Amino acid sequence: MRGYTENKDAHLRRLRRIEGQIRGLARMVENDEYCIDILTQVSAATRALQAVSIALLDEHLRHCVTEAIAEGGAAAQEKITEASDAIARLVRS
Repeated sequence: MRGYTENKDAHLRRLRRIEGQIRGLARMVENDEYCIDILTQVSAATRALQAVSIALLDEHLRHCVTEAIAEGGAAAQEKITEASDAIARLVRS
């Protein structure tokens, strides 16, 4: 079981909403909408994706990393490194 399994439906709803935002952005560009209006919507979609990322990361830490630490050994260190790398990618994006 994955850490996000309990909230899978909520994540899928959010992602579908974001998908709609992206389609709306494409329509805005196709319709030659005002640049600032498009950038505002890009910012909103970016924040929505970041919210999903943070929720998934939180669930990963609470489930997968915590479980690996409880088991100990090399797998625990590997999960911590994996989570740190994911955090670094999110911070850079």
